[in-house]
This record gives sequence, structure tokens and C-alpha cells, in this order.
Amino acid sequence: MVLISSAQYKNTTLSARGPFILFLLFLAIVASPVFAHGVAEGDALFIEQAEGMHLIPFIYLGAKHMVTGYDHLLFLIGVIFFLYRMKDIGVYVTLFAIGHSVTLLYGVLSGAQVNPYLIDAIIGLSVVYKALDNLGAYPRWFGFQPNTKAAVLIFGFFHGFGLATKLQDFTLSQDGLIPNIIAFNVGVEIGQLLALSAILIIMSFWRKTDAFAKQAFTANVLLMSAGFMLIGYQLTGFFVSS
Repeated sequence: MVLISSAQYKNTTLSARGPFILFLLFLAIVASPVFAHGVAEGDALFIEQAEGMHLIPFIYLGAKHMVTGYDHLLFLIGVIFFLYRMKDIGVYVTLFAIGHSVTLLYGVLSGAQVNPYLIDAIIGLSVVYKALDNLGAYPRWFGFQPNTKAAVLIFGFFHGFGLATKLQDFTLSQDGLIPNIIAFNVGVEIGQLLALSAILIIMSFWRKTDAFAKQAFTANVLLMSAGFMLIGYQLTGFFVSS
């Protein structure tokens, strides 16, 4: 029988909880209204006044928008939560990227109008959906597992419309519009990769701990709660503005 001191036990417990606490801090930051992905005043002024091609600035704005897009990041956390192989992560992230790229470009270039509150509420729903999926709720409730790849692609479409609604708030110059919007979308992909890298670093350390299996349940319940908060916040905005 191996005996350990209370100090050793405490250190071991803290070591196991460290990545989990770091994950919770990250979750709290991205779910905070302070981290909201609105467009800063200076950025908005540039977008309004931009004429001609400005590829690098629009790439920067796209990356910045994605990195500060708490709802998109929460969904991505749910998507990769139980994905261990880089091949699988690549497939799901690519499907998400295809989905939001299509509707981002379509929404801005076609001028198709969608209510931003309802779109953002659906984005909140995507977070709830994925958290429940991670908790294994659907086979227990309905007796079957929905196609996870199709779900990521479909919700990706809504996330793209969410991005488009932010740009539709501005009067965009037609001079250089298409290359600028494509550059913005490229920036979104770069921002997604940067954010995903940070998430994967935290997850890789956390998954190596013995406590991961138990803590994963709590983390997904919190993820689901954050999604419900986003839904409530956006629906409140919708009814107040109606």
C-alpha cells in the first residue's frame, strides 16, 4: 500500500484540475459580453469609408471578428470536444468553414436580409445542440444519433449569416466589394485557426488527466448553459426591438 501525504494529494488534485480550471476560464471569457464580437468604432469607420481593394485590412478585420466571436468559439469548442485525431478535426472544421463561407459571401453580396437577433439565437441553439450531442442525449431521447457532420455544416450556414448581418449594418462601397469580402472571409478562416489552436492546446493537456472523463460532463453542461444564455439574450433583443 502506497501512502501519500496530504500535501502530495493536494498537489495531485490541483494538477488534475488545472487544465479544467483553465478551460472554464476560457469558457467564461468567450461567453462574456465584454468579449462580444461587435465591430469597434474605428473598424466600422474604416469599413464605411473603404473604397477600392483593401485586402490586408479586411483580412485583419475578418480574423479579429472571428477571434472575438464568442458564439462561434463556443460552437467550435463543442465540435472538437471529443475529437482526438487531427484528421477528424480537419474534416469537421472544414465543413464548418464551408458552411459559414457560403452564407457570409451570399449574405453580403446578394443583400439578402435576415433578422440578426433570430440568426444569433439559432447560433446559440447550435451551441446547445452540440453540448447535448457531446452528452449523448439524442440516442437516449430519440433512439438514434443525428448525423454530426451534417449538423456542423447546417449550423455553419447560420453562423455565416450571423457574420453577414454584422457587415450588412454598413454601407459598403461597390468599388472592390467582392475582393474585400473574400479577404474578410479569408481573415475569418485565419482567426478560426488561431482560436482553434489555443483551444486545442488547452484540451490536449486536459485530456491527459485522469479527471477528464468526469469533468467533461460538467464542462458540456456549462457549455449548454452558455448556449441557453445566448438564446435568451438574443430573443430578448428581438422582442424588445419588435
